[in-house]
Amino acid sequence: MTGPYPWVTGRWRPLYHKTWGLQKEKDMLKNIPPIISPELLKILMEMGHGDELVIGDGNFPAASMNDRVVRLDGHGVPEVLEAILKLFPLDIYADNAFLMEKVPGDPVETPVWATYEKLAKEGDPNFKEFKYIDRFGFYERTKTAYAVVATSETALYANILLKKGVIA
Repeated sequence: MTGPYPWVTGRWRPLYHKTWGLQKEKDMLKNIPPIISPELLKILMEMGHGDELVIGDGNFPAASMNDRVVRLDGHGVPEVLEAILKLFPLDIYADNAFLMEKVPGDPVETPVWATYEKLAKEGDPNFKEFKYIDRFGFYERTKTAYAVVATSETALYANILLKKGVIA
């Protein structure tokens, strides 16, 4: 709503609480996490079973890997994963969750993977386990994925690929 004048939008509704404080706008849909943007919601709805979605960390080359990129700047992968799994069923017939494998010899620790596993187990009963894909194999899968969600995640090797299932 633009300004305190309800006639600007052509609909009349109270703008002020009875104590004359501003009334908080309410969400227009129920049970959709606020981190899910309208663009991402549309993409999740368009996807069919077997389609894949990549959630990339802040270093992931999303724009050069796929033409359909949704930016969720300012958010990390764990919160995005948790929100997506509230809406997105994982495939029950195939491996349904993948992580980008560390480059051999890279000593970096990946504690975020344990967080992902906990969120995936809580978020979907069809989660089996994470499988690992080498870096360049992950890039190739990303090129054929339905979409990429670009985040500001700072953890290294924090990229996830999810395979969509069906709602029975």
